[in-house]
Amino acid sequence: MGVHQIGQTDSGPGHRAAMQRLLTDLRALEAMLDRGMFETGITRLGAEQELAFVDRAWQPAMVGPEVLEALDEPRATCEIGRFNLEFNCTPREFTGSCLRDLHRELEELVGAATRAAAKLGARPILTGILPTLTPEHLSLEAITPKPRYLTLNERITALRNGRYDLRIRGTDTLNFTHDNIMVEALNTSLQLHYQVDPDRFAETFNVAQLIAAPVLAACANSPVLFGKRLWHENRIAIFEQIVDTTGDAPVERDVLKRVRFGEKWCESGVLELYKADVARFRSLFGAEHEEDPMALVERGIAPRLAALQAHNSTMYRWNRPCYGVTGGKPHLRIENRVLPAGPTILDEVAGTALWLGLMRRLPETMGDLRERMAFEHARANFVNAARQGMDAQLRWLDDRSVSARALLLDELIPAAKEGLAAAGIDVADADLYLGVMHDRVDTGRNGARWMLDSVANMRGQGTRAERLTTLTAATCTRQESGAPGHEWPIAELHEAGVWKLHYARVGQYMTTDLFTVGPDELIDLAASIMDWERIRHVPVEDDQHRLVGLISYRCLLRLIADPNRRAQGEICVADIMNPNPLTVSPETPTLEAIELMKARGASCVPVVANGKLVGIVSEHDYMRIAGRLLEEQLRTGPDPTPPPSDAPHDAAGNNPA
Repeated sequence: MGVHQIGQTDSGPGHRAAMQRLLTDLRALEAMLDRGMFETGITRLGAEQELAFVDRAWQPAMVGPEVLEALDEPRATCEIGRFNLEFNCTPREFTGSCLRDLHRELEELVGAATRAAAKLGARPILTGILPTLTPEHLSLEAITPKPRYLTLNERITALRNGRYDLRIRGTDTLNFTHDNIMVEALNTSLQLHYQVDPDRFAETFNVAQLIAAPVLAACANSPVLFGKRLWHENRIAIFEQIVDTTGDAPVERDVLKRVRFGEKWCESGVLELYKADVARFRSLFGAEHEEDPMALVERGIAPRLAALQAHNSTMYRWNRPCYGVTGGKPHLRIENRVLPAGPTILDEVAGTALWLGLMRRLPETMGDLRERMAFEHARANFVNAARQGMDAQLRWLDDRSVSARALLLDELIPAAKEGLAAAGIDVADADLYLGVMHDRVDTGRNGARWMLDSVANMRGQGTRAERLTTLTAATCTRQESGAPGHEWPIAELHEAGVWKLHYARVGQYMTTDLFTVGPDELIDLAASIMDWERIRHVPVEDDQHRLVGLISYRCLLRLIADPNRRAQGEICVADIMNPNPLTVSPETPTLEAIELMKARGASCVPVVANGKLVGIVSEHDYMRIAGRLLEEQLRTGPDPTPPPSDAPHDAAGNNPA
């Protein structure tokens, strides 16, 4: 879990004092390593499970803090988004029934969250990125009101000059700009911890770097963001771009990011990594004062190294070194931050088994990785795996080129099985979890592939919001079945349940594939677009996608009826457009939008978010909704299901959808 007790280190004496504590912690760590104070000869594993919540309409449910309070569970903690929660599983020795025990604990914790959330009209979901999350869900109203998150937003936003730009290119392209740190809340992960002896830290850490790409390829589960098909694991691109504090550095400089894969193979051990981070990055916040750690080391007592841990909590290496104290004995861990949540707990433990087995086996068989692969290839493999999942081609040891699937099936899954056997893992458990992994890779159907195939299956059906809602609903229902993700049937549009829930807000059914013109365009272009596309309205936007007007058939008819205007020759869009059209936001309730259109005599309404055009709704959309309602009632009778508690209602208590 992240460090939540923080101090202020803005500038001046407070900052210098915090830096002094950090340097003292590094000296104390070095002294402990020299004196052999660390626990050795035992390997423990740990896991942090993040999850999201959705309401009965399959939209993000801002209930995380309330669920946390209801759980009263020491293993639970909040996350940055109010629609998230995190569980910190019990550390256990890596042997015997540990995988089965982890599986059971995760089921217990997620089950407790399910029961607590149900009382609030919500349910948990395991997925790398919740498909129904939209930019509107990422306001500061959705941030968990804890000092750590508020300070993190303040510090990183200041370092980024108030602007968060996200640029990802896949099958589709996303160009997104935001104004706060909540974009980080898009990501939901399963983070694994592996305890390491200090004298084997460097070689084991290098193995973690080596296998990050193929393990990620096998487990990718985050291919859709804001309705766009991008990388197979978008979490990687999101986190690296959003928590980037390099600012406007000169192009000639090589500037590192807080979120990164790394720069080179580890040479000497954990101290090397900590020193590199302290040298490159300043603390975003300080830590509680503790007794002089050097004095504690002199007395044979392991200090908490609070300053170092606070600093490390804002360093986001994909494989991160961690220090801890258990039962008075210090230990070192490698934290794997690569894996997404989901598709099921069974799938997650299968990915855990693969990673742990490789971490146990490969340090014994790979030799010195620094002599067998250039570090740049390991880093490039990681990016390729994030982009393409199991379709990735990797450059492997000894300059071999191999597909991720072939590498996993022919070499890594068998090696992981040997590693689990060497660790004394129960044979039946190893067979179960690695069997799931083998079948997943053999079929090529990880969570990302299921999502992409489901989106393709629904192409041309419903609205974008309906398809994303279906994707979320299908994920939830299939998780309840317990079947691993590679066995899931493709999602069908009807699976989201009561279809009326899809139409409570304008953003759920607005048209987002827009034909627009600029204010300086010829009016003939706008008229031609209307004719070609059989539409009655064309929004007018500037180069920044800001709505500046609306052209309608009425505008054209008035022009045709005015011979004096037509005699003027070439007429531009700005000459006849409506410069102040009625607009709504994606969050506008449907009933309110209809009433506004009736009051203004408008046959369509552009939808604007943060000053920019994002969609349009028209009378045709409402006729379509009414037709669906009539068809449904004729088929099944009046729907007895009450609307969700957070859906809009009119004065009579009716749901407008």
